[in-house]
Amino acid sequence: MAARSPPRFGPLQLLLAAAGAAAAALDVCADAWVAAGYARAGHPGWAALGLVLLAAASAATQACSWLWFRSDPAALRPELPRCLLAALHLLQLGFFYRCLHALKVGWKVCWAKAVSEEEQNRMAFLSHDISMLRLFETFLENTPQLTLLLYVILRTNKAEPSQGLGICTAFLCVTWSLLDYHQSLRSFLQDKYELSLGSSAVYFLWNLSLTCPRILLVALFALLWPYGVAIHFLLVWLAMFLWVSLQGTDFMESPGPEQLYRAIVAVILYFSWFNVAPGRTLYRSIIYHGFILVDSTLLALSWLLCRSPSDEHLYLIPVVSAALPCYLLGLLLRVSYYQWLHPSARAQQQGSYDEVDANRRTDGLEFRTVLEPDLVNRRLQWLAQRQFVVPVLAEQHLLNGAASADAAV
Repeated sequence: MAARSPPRFGPLQLLLAAAGAAAAALDVCADAWVAAGYARAGHPGWAALGLVLLAAASAATQACSWLWFRSDPAALRPELPRCLLAALHLLQLGFFYRCLHALKVGWKVCWAKAVSEEEQNRMAFLSHDISMLRLFETFLENTPQLTLLLYVILRTNKAEPSQGLGICTAFLCVTWSLLDYHQSLRSFLQDKYELSLGSSAVYFLWNLSLTCPRILLVALFALLWPYGVAIHFLLVWLAMFLWVSLQGTDFMESPGPEQLYRAIVAVILYFSWFNVAPGRTLYRSIIYHGFILVDSTLLALSWLLCRSPSDEHLYLIPVVSAALPCYLLGLLLRVSYYQWLHPSARAQQQGSYDEVDANRRTDGLEFRTVLEPDLVNRRLQWLAQRQFVVPVLAEQHLLNGAASADAAV
């Protein structure tokens, strides 16, 4: 079988990559500016909490970035001394260096008259890692910061225009990072299975519909019991961490870093679904969404039943009442996506199968292939095999890390 290269990296992709790097830098500056605003307003506790969330998210993201650099094939490591690369991560600049390095490589790929398949694969490797790190940073920093921002607005009962804009932007960033991550995984597939505009819209909307009610209800619960929400987060996080551990993840190169990965995934699961295990995810998804639905309902009931009759937040009652229908709408959109728009469903509708192994039914997904083993991104390989149904013989012909799995529903 001839090797097939990834989609060509063009000017549009370069522009989006530059916009993503700029947005990440602006997001850090905005969070620091908001924390300074809390301090100026006489709320040093809120300022300290905002800075702690920012520092913790950055430290975890930089740790993952450094560990990945250490495990990358030599051909894919940046041309920097190891000590300098370590210093950049200690200074919390490792992720931004990744972005700048990817932009440099992308610029050459974008404007070169003749681009080798190896350069295209190298760019794909870099962009996939950045997408994954951006997802980690978003859920470790943006979602807690967004919850804190909503809590402050509700507590003070006033919102500056910049805060309203910040809320809208943060929600969009959270759902966009999920979409970008999913697009990154689907880029391994042949063109007919890549994410279309309609599929992207449905994927974006169901994630937005599931994430918004969750963050809002956590913020409302914090309004009643500011310290209780910390206990709630810790208990749910521990449950999610145990659940992820029982699924036997093998994402990192060694057991120690693997615990860091599981801790990050547990934070993601506190706010949104994230698949980490092979095989059909239908029952795991039902368990997860059932748990989150019950938990969120209890948070809403706590606020409705325990608030003071003279509470000035009466205008939020319709909003809270709409949270459950919004979440159910998100679940409906999610089911619709996996029923008709997911690669496995589309392959089944086309009735394709592995002609060589015709006595075994498969879903017939076709993957782009690559011949250079050093260009295989093992991290994305591990994740992609948990998202898509792959024919048995396709396991040996994957680009940047797609491998076999049964299905993610």
